Amino acid sequence: MQTLDVVEPAQIRDVWRILGQISDPEIPVLTITDLGMVRSVRHREDGWHIGFTPTYSGCPATDFLLTAIRDAMEEAQLGPVHIEQMLHPAWTTDWMTPAARTRLREYGISPPQGHACNATSANVDVVCPRCGSLHTSLISEFGSTACKALYRCGSCREPFDYFKCI
Repeated sequence: MQTLDVVEPAQIRDVWRILGQISDPEIPVLTITDLGMVRSVRHREDGWHIGFTPTYSGCPATDFLLTAIRDAMEEAQLGPVHIEQMLHPAWTTDWMTPAARTRLREYGISPPQGHACNATSANVDVVCPRCGSLHTSLISEFGSTACKALYRCGSCREPFDYFKCI
């Protein structure tokens, strides 16, 4: 007869807290939980099971983040760890927390506007993260990374990245 491990809700909250300290390597003011990349945390007889969705299937940071998850859990003496990469449904900017959007703006990147299912750069009002102006224009569909577009503010004249709705 198998015995089930009893895990207190506090332990699950601790794991979420630990994972919430792992920064995104491209945007260090955001964590993998801010971005909604951690889909689930469960404890089973064979250890911790973490559901993880990369921001896109070919993301070059995926291996780095999987290692960071394993290292953080090992450092907290929580193991073994099993990470399930969940590619369906695909990650979307809709999974970002409101706090993540605020931190993006404070960092100088305009956060995604609207919902991913109906947003394109052509039909969205992009707000300048520096001065708050809506008088902005698209310079390039691709910015410093594929998930960002490059804009310029017509009011303060500064260029800035816009995190596209994905």
